[in-house]
Amino acid sequence: MSGAAAIARACYNAYAAKDRAAIEALIADDFHFISPLDNRIDRQTYFARCWPNSEKIQGFDFIRVVEDGARVFVTYELRGTEGRRFRNTEILTVRAGQIVEAEVYFGWSIPHEAPAGGFT
Repeated sequence: MSGAAAIARACYNAYAAKDRAAIEALIADDFHFISPLDNRIDRQTYFARCWPNSEKIQGFDFIRVVEDGARVFVTYELRGTEGRRFRNTEILTVRAGQIVEAEVYFGWSIPHEAPAGGFT
């Protein structure tokens, strides 16, 4: 596997396949995760906090995967095992074939909770 975009896709696919060994190989030892709920948590905390969510993931539909050097900008729609869908955007930083940082921006539910032209 080569290229930051291919590594990013492999990471999401490992979540959908519930393949812990595959994702562990893709996440660097010095990995950090940032989201509206997580302030630069380390690899161990990430796996304890985030990996259990793989059980609820059926798959990902990639809307955009844009590689910019070592960074990959990924917008996806997650398909949950119980029919739930939502959209997120993540910026992944890749070094030496592994993800060293994930910066997550939560998106919206699908269908959108607000009416077209409106707001919640």
